[in-house]
Amino acid sequence: MDPKCKHHSHTSFPPRRCFLLSISLILSLILLLLILGLTVLRPRHATTIVNSVRIAGLEASLKSPSLSLSLNLTLSLDITAHNPNHASFRYDEGSARMYYRGQLVGLAAIPPGEVEAEGSVNCVVDLTVMAGRLASDSTAYGDVIAGAMDFATETEIPGLVTVLGVFKHHMVSYTSCEVVVGVRSRTVENSDCRYRTKF
Repeated sequence: MDPKCKHHSHTSFPPRRCFLLSISLILSLILLLLILGLTVLRPRHATTIVNSVRIAGLEASLKSPSLSLSLNLTLSLDITAHNPNHASFRYDEGSARMYYRGQLVGLAAIPPGEVEAEGSVNCVVDLTVMAGRLASDSTAYGDVIAGAMDFATETEIPGLVTVLGVFKHHMVSYTSCEVVVGVRSRTVENSDCRYRTKF
């Protein structure tokens, strides 16, 4: 006797159901990517904030009648870099500059580093007036006699945020401060700082 064989038929999905399932999967994937794009993948501005500006050293002397000025001034900037992103912010060597009435009088390097995701890093940068840079500046001579000098400082920190090891976002964080130095009081009498980040 021949063995009896039972044949099982496999029911296949109707084409309409397969189409709707595929559309649902595609829409779900698009929605997931949209959510990631608006949260994890969307870069946020890394910011650099100047917490304080103080005088680390100040010596000023005047020579008359030649109206020459000998000025040794060091401004100490307490800076915090904050990274609100869900990935670390790696920054290259930055720069800090000091100006007197538009003239560059001091320059310092900010060493490279890394700010962890949603973290902050604090550093102190010293800016010293270059020797002899204001020696023959009659305006500086007059400001010293008046007892106050107006300086401007700028910092620039370029960096990179890499999300999921694939998506790279370059950005540069800037700060600029207007600083009034009291020659007689040997203090920073006023400082006003502004911040911005550029992608």
